[in-house]
Amino acid sequence: MTGVEMLGLLRGGLVVSCQAYEGEPLHGPRFMTAMARSVVLGGAAGVRVNGPADVEAVRAAVPVPLIGLWKDGDGDVYITPTAEHALTIARAGADIVALDATSRPRPDGLGLAETIARVHEAGALVMADVSTAAEGVAAAELGADCVSTTLSGYTPASPRLHGPDLELVAELAGKLDVPLFAEGRISTPAEAARALELGAHAVVVGGAITRPADITLRFSRVLKEARS
Repeated sequence: MTGVEMLGLLRGGLVVSCQAYEGEPLHGPRFMTAMARSVVLGGAAGVRVNGPADVEAVRAAVPVPLIGLWKDGDGDVYITPTAEHALTIARAGADIVALDATSRPRPDGLGLAETIARVHEAGALVMADVSTAAEGVAAAELGADCVSTTLSGYTPASPRLHGPDLELVAELAGKLDVPLFAEGRISTPAEAARALELGAHAVVVGGAITRPADITLRFSRVLKEARS
């Protein structure tokens, strides 16, 4: 399947980010595989998965496009921070490798263009996680196959918003020649639909679907306030 065909499978669809942090009850390949299978049953067009073990397990369990990443390190750049991280995720079975494509320096000292080229040589596409329009345009010019608004609100150059950065979605949709994925703090179907209306190729949703503790907390807080 070509890269264009792969991205075409995601057009207008929902990508569900199936991730759980270390120490959480759902952490680990067994649970994330079950989560991925569940969201695919619900109509997810693709999944986004963290870490080589989870990527490998999920790849064997679902037929939809898999966006892989590797959160590692405690520096500013921690989403697939080096070329070696990216290649490991590609080898684990990711169709698309997501990596930090902000203007911040990457820990291995390699430029973004070289990292993208290495991932392409490994047979995978690259998703550029950015925080600003300028970063998104630059990443596309350097060869990224698609761009995601994942990091808006997580860098000094981007606004800290309670909800999704729909202004960034609209701005990038008007500037990019590659598919744009809307991601970050999308918590309702209406917000997801609005992102598509503004020009997003697809929408990525994580915690609003896959983090039961956080979802439960939202309900329990409201009920506690109602009781008081």
